[in-house]
Amino acid sequence: MADEFSFSISTTKFDENYTPSTDSRTTTNFANLARGEHRQQNLRNALTMINRRFNSLAHWDNLEGDRYELELEIISANVHYTREGVEQQFPLLEVLDTTIVDRLTGTRTHGMVGNNFSSYVRDYDFSVVLAAAANDSGAPKLREDFGDLHGQLFQHFLDSEAYKERFNQLPVVCISVSTSKTYYRSGNSHPVLGLEYQQDEHSLTDTYFGKMGLKVRYFMPAGAVAPLAFYFRGDLLNDYTNLQLISLISTMETFQKIYRPEIYNGNSVAPSVYRPSLSAQDFAPTRIEYDREERTRLGASQGKYTQEHFIAPNKELLTQFSATCPLPVA
Repeated sequence: MADEFSFSISTTKFDENYTPSTDSRTTTNFANLARGEHRQQNLRNALTMINRRFNSLAHWDNLEGDRYELELEIISANVHYTREGVEQQFPLLEVLDTTIVDRLTGTRTHGMVGNNFSSYVRDYDFSVVLAAAANDSGAPKLREDFGDLHGQLFQHFLDSEAYKERFNQLPVVCISVSTSKTYYRSGNSHPVLGLEYQQDEHSLTDTYFGKMGLKVRYFMPAGAVAPLAFYFRGDLLNDYTNLQLISLISTMETFQKIYRPEIYNGNSVAPSVYRPSLSAQDFAPTRIEYDREERTRLGASQGKYTQEHFIAPNKELLTQFSATCPLPVA
């Protein structure tokens, strides 16, 4: 049944002139920034923050702090299939790809693919399936197969010719740590990723990404005030160059400072035992407009859209695919 699905990739340059496409999830970090009266200033400021953070981490042979610039592209993946003899497609997911421009040497090298992760099926799982489970029991009580289909589709995309023709490395996704968990500084450190934190048990998001075959580690880079969650396959510390890791950190820490300033733009550094909180008051706003309430509303509407246009019409096909496609192992 895996052969019933194929994929295509399209790209959109993410710069100060970026405009979200009609297929782009409107809850993505980049789409949220690209709306409103000050959209271009929002984008320009965010890109400036990314580049400054990159240069602060890539400080060797970079005395003036302006040697590097990041170019970003949005990678949009569509899934293709046939229903009742008619070819269909659905916008499956979006990630970010980075290119590192060395202004000193004029060289361009591939950075990290992944970074941000956006998925319609994930919206469905968290806003439709999870909400239904909570309504039935008063508290979420999920079936063991929660997230299986999403994980299998993600694995199938990574195995596809569309992905392999464009990328020769696996993606790494970086998001905020969970406000429901406590993190403990381990004593381990990395020259780029920084101080490592650990926790006693996985969050729901950690488990969900595990269904995608992604492991998680938590690091707080130099100059940061809170750890980030890094989701990856293979060896995070050795499969990527220092500059690739810096491209990931500078991009996603910037988005988190904008989206969750209470955690990532706080005025104090996370202690050895750390419980992140969105109720913290001791933080500095970035002056970049970001509508978190709209993001929540749109996540719910996009989950319903996925249910109506992908999950429900293709129930038999997706059930057969899920039964025959192996689940990735984190």
